[in-house]
Amino acid sequence: MKSCPTCHRTFEDTLTYCLVDGAVLSAPFDQAKSGPDSSATAVLPKGEPEPTLKAFSPEPPPISTIPAAINQAAGPPGEPPKSSPPPPPEPGQQSDTRIMSFFRELLFPLLAVLAAFIACGVVVFLIGDSPFQTYKLLIGSAFSWPDGIGYTLFNATPLIFTGLAVAVAFRCGLLNIGAEGQLYVAAFVTGWVGIKLGGVFIKTPAGDIVSSPIANLPAIVLIPVCCVAAIVAGAIWGGIPGLLKAKFGSHEVINTIMLNFVGVALVGYFTQYHFKVPGDAIMQTAEIGRQANIPTLGRFIPGLPERIPLNFAFILAILACVLVYIFLWKTKWGYEIRATGANPSAAEYGGISIRKQIILAMSISGGLAGMVAINEVLGYRHRYYDGFSANYGFVGIAVALLGRNHPAGVFLAAILFAVLLRGGIFVDAYTVHVSKDIVDMLQGIVILFVAAGGSMVVKRFRAVKKA
Repeated sequence: MKSCPTCHRTFEDTLTYCLVDGAVLSAPFDQAKSGPDSSATAVLPKGEPEPTLKAFSPEPPPISTIPAAINQAAGPPGEPPKSSPPPPPEPGQQSDTRIMSFFRELLFPLLAVLAAFIACGVVVFLIGDSPFQTYKLLIGSAFSWPDGIGYTLFNATPLIFTGLAVAVAFRCGLLNIGAEGQLYVAAFVTGWVGIKLGGVFIKTPAGDIVSSPIANLPAIVLIPVCCVAAIVAGAIWGGIPGLLKAKFGSHEVINTIMLNFVGVALVGYFTQYHFKVPGDAIMQTAEIGRQANIPTLGRFIPGLPERIPLNFAFILAILACVLVYIFLWKTKWGYEIRATGANPSAAEYGGISIRKQIILAMSISGGLAGMVAINEVLGYRHRYYDGFSANYGFVGIAVALLGRNHPAGVFLAAILFAVLLRGGIFVDAYTVHVSKDIVDMLQGIVILFVAAGGSMVVKRFRAVKKA
């Protein structure tokens, strides 16, 4: 027989929980004391009130009335009960948790952007212009059809690539400041491939051939080759600081910053003395082969003029967001990169090569930055143009930070910064006192709110949780 530690009633050995209050029954009771005529269901000690019939009902008590002790399995005599593992969450609960986490990640950047707009609105009011009129120009001009939306998405395309590049490095615990140099090197290599394999002769005004092509490939071959060249060139230039950090421990921030200057100066030299059309006053190469040009989306979207430079590189940017998400969260390599960034010591203890992940992450980051060349060289200018970047590599850092280093967030943040770039032109033209410098001010304040406010929210959350 077993006795209840709460109500002191005794029950047969086959029962585990008290039929009255649900408590875990104690060690077996000595049957010799209870006698051979003990009841099969319960034996009441002397002086105890008789339990109600409901207590002996075969139906178990309601879940809400059973104490937490029923979740413990009774162990051997003399040992405390062992706690059973918590039940796994149901599929519906997992989905709800992910949705709530997604909205929490989305809410904070939105609050940071809203706070930045309020702060800049105060500055605009103090200057002497109307904040409402300024923001109407800033946002309305970016979403007008077709020019506003077309140019906004075109400006967002390089920011998506550089934002993804910085985000991948961030996930590995690295800071890629060299996306600017990587996209410059990739743009020049893309132009070089488009010239050499596109059947382009570079001639002097007198007709002398300065540079002759290697081949004249068709579009179905030349376009993929140029795209691969852009990715590979950026990956190599991004992998150099990764290799230096993995082998020698040199900091990637210093290496990437220095390689920005080296890359821009190097491609400027080759452009000036080897691939520029003689007599051309502009620092640019000759045009690539026509078969290397990728079409604009205006050819396929009704109402979108072909003069708007939005091209198929924007589709590639969306595809890159999807592939980066799959790579980071659905593959073994992405898991190893994220584990390295979260805790290098634990990752190395688990058998992950930290050096390999650093080189891999920086190479992928550089390859993503190099895809800017597809938009600029193949889809827009059709040549390498020195100084084409509007600080895409550095703005990509802000895009990744605002997007919480997630591909979906990077896409939305790139759209926001593209809206600011497009709308700043009209603010500069149609306001009295406010210039397009408000765009830089908005960007800076957004990053300040995201960086400073993020740590503040984390501290407050930890304090509330501890309380």
